[in-house]
Amino acid sequence: MAKNKMKSHRGACKRLKLTGTGKIKRNKAYKSHILTKKTPKRKMGLRKSTILTSADTKRMLRSMAK
Repeated sequence: MAKNKMKSHRGACKRLKLTGTGKIKRNKAYKSHILTKKTPKRKMGLRKSTILTSADTKRMLRSMAK
């Protein structure tokens, strides 16, 4: 009996990008609504993308099936 291939999680693939060194890049949360009470400095910081923590990287790579 053949072993089934793992399907990639399409939502994860659309939200995460793999860098050249194998790290995972993600966008920051809390930038979609209720922006009036957030300071401009805070909103500016939320624009930038960041690297996923090493604790989550293995799990996310598995869900991305790479």
